[in-house]
Amino acid sequence: MASTNENLFETAMARYQSGAEASELIEDFKTITATTPNQAAGWTCLAWLQLLNAQPDEALRSARTAVKLNAQDPQARINLSLALLETNSKGVRDQIDMVQKILAVAPEFAKDLKDSIADGLLRRPNWHALKKVKAWLEL
Repeated sequence: MASTNENLFETAMARYQSGAEASELIEDFKTITATTPNQAAGWTCLAWLQLLNAQPDEALRSARTAVKLNAQDPQARINLSLALLETNSKGVRDQIDMVQKILAVAPEFAKDLKDSIADGLLRRPNWHALKKVKAWLEL
């Protein structure tokens, strides 16, 4: 079963990178997180897709799970920051501070985060919350 789930994850990621719409991939990532609920990457991707698809409440739940499973993943924390902003919830500054701390000790994450932010703004050009996060992180 794990191999099948890994294949689904890889296939879904390849489809995303090829330009598939977020709405087309959400069900795949719901399946991934249902079959392997302890896989942080699946939850991180699901949260991102939900944010791209303007589903902030769902994204908040997914992002919280991703951060709980892997507290050192800066993308998971960015997703949580975005979901918190879009649901007018508290705790955004704590998440941004943690991303800054992670980047200070592991600057190699910066390029991936810049690419992710650029991708998000390409797919959702008027994403005000992402523009705020980008400015706060100076990426």
